[in-house]
Amino acid sequence: MKKGLILYRSKYGATKKYVRMLEEELPCDVCDTKSGKEYRTEAYDWIIFAGGIYASGIAGLDILRKNYPLLKGKKLAVLCVGASPYDEKALEEIRARNLKGELQEIPVFYGRGAWDESSMTWKDRMLCGMLQKMVAKKDPASCEPWMKALLSAVGQKCDWTDKTYIMPLVEYIKNLSGSAD
Repeated sequence: MKKGLILYRSKYGATKKYVRMLEEELPCDVCDTKSGKEYRTEAYDWIIFAGGIYASGIAGLDILRKNYPLLKGKKLAVLCVGASPYDEKALEEIRARNLKGELQEIPVFYGRGAWDESSMTWKDRMLCGMLQKMVAKKDPASCEPWMKALLSAVGQKCDWTDKTYIMPLVEYIKNLSGSAD
């Protein structure tokens, strides 16, 4: 199997946890994009960009957008990590918002992350609290899966990270690399 690179940004640790799981499954180098470490993409056959979802944006994806002309011809994938349960409709909305133009053909994978208000920044706690209050006013029958998950997580400490979420991404990369191992 050919070697790849995982570029990631993890704010609260769930994305980093998934990256560690990917490292166990795939021959790759890993770089936290906030570390300032240089990475040379030409040495790799495939690259995964991984980041948490915040306000419908994928953290760290700016590196993909800025460097896409240099990455043409590479096998690319995106792993986004969020606190909500997997929902195809929501994932398509995240894809449409974050991967426009030339980027829209890049496959996107999802891993459910974690929730711990005590580790959140003040700003994130305030934003989540405001969103929770808005959602709580809705008729429960009209709530989407992410809204129900948000309401059920209030005051809880939850870790939903699970290796099964990344297995479709692992299989995708293995198929790209021509290995069924």
